[in-house]
Amino acid sequence: MKTIGLIGGMSWESTRIYYDAVNVEVRTRLGGLHSAKCIVHSLDFAPIAEMQAAGRWEEAGQVLAGAARDLERGGAEVLGLCTNTMHKVADHITAATPVPFLHIADATAGALQKAGRRTPYLMATRFTMEQDFYIGRLQAQDLGVIVPEPADRLEIHRIIYEELCRGETKPSSRAAYEAMTKKAGQAGADSVLLGCTEVGMLLSDRNSALPTFDTTLIHAKALVDFALQE
Repeated sequence: MKTIGLIGGMSWESTRIYYDAVNVEVRTRLGGLHSAKCIVHSLDFAPIAEMQAAGRWEEAGQVLAGAARDLERGGAEVLGLCTNTMHKVADHITAATPVPFLHIADATAGALQKAGRRTPYLMATRFTMEQDFYIGRLQAQDLGVIVPEPADRLEIHRIIYEELCRGETKPSSRAAYEAMTKKAGQAGADSVLLGCTEVGMLLSDRNSALPTFDTTLIHAKALVDFALQE
């Protein structure tokens, strides 16, 4: 089994879900007392969030590159970045270390294609919904991404940063997200892409009007696939 290196803390709420997911996946596959060989480098999210808001992406990229090098020195054999938004600076990580890096959008695209879904409705931070670094990568794999209308984008983003990243799951926000999944169907979407690693704290197949694809769980599974391959 290869050692998985996780760059987390953005937010630690979703990183906790990652850690749980990779260990459950390993135990399910190998049985008994098996668990994942895993190293977590958890960053302080407050400075990163400030960099995001100010557009200081180069600076943020250097921070993540440093975390990747630390994980390499610690023995990581595959890297996963536990956040969709910060994949905007994924190139900084791949330039910093030769350790294989599994991009969350690639894993997600594969899961959508395997399920025969082509037009996902993207619920994510405004950075992910409004910039090309993520949508463009999905479109390059023949996926027609549907983005929420402006008012809904603002509300999705607000709930992520003001509530989910702080560990809060409010019934009113759950209801708002559920209503958006109904709009997604009306807009022609065939699925809902939980394109922020915290969105799954409110949405799943149990309460979405369309099938959901949780990027946190998809990415965690892909990391385990890599770790267990011969």
